[in-house]
Amino acid sequence: MKVKNCMCQNAYCVKPETKITEIAKIMRDNHIGCIPVCDTNNCICGILTDRDILLRTIACNKDVNQTTASEIMSTNVCTCREDDDIINAENKMSNNQIRRLPVCDKNNHVIGILTLGDLVQNDKELGKQEVCTTISNICDCTTHKNDQ
Repeated sequence: MKVKNCMCQNAYCVKPETKITEIAKIMRDNHIGCIPVCDTNNCICGILTDRDILLRTIACNKDVNQTTASEIMSTNVCTCREDDDIINAENKMSNNQIRRLPVCDKNNHVIGILTLGDLVQNDKELGKQEVCTTISNICDCTTHKNDQ
């Protein structure tokens, strides 16, 4: 199975200068927990999660009306391609302990996101044990690597 058969399409993206309040509203209104950050060429340059907003803005007493995505985003973003084998993407999520994996085209433009929920919804094709192992590896707090 390929990533394109599993992923959420039409991912919402923001620019580095987007204010945190606007990002939080996009997340709330669209029931999403992360947003890729794209530069002026629409190439991914970072990612923000709802957890980032809490820990890097609110918990640090930053002004959510003034703080921008570029100030708190993670910049070392793991991505995959839509034609990647889903097992390879799942391994990347597992090895890096990330719950959401942006899917990019050959020009590094975001075209979707692969989430843990996507894996669970496709567990019959992927194998229930494989999905359970991935979830267990991602959630293993003894080897914390990434919050993506």
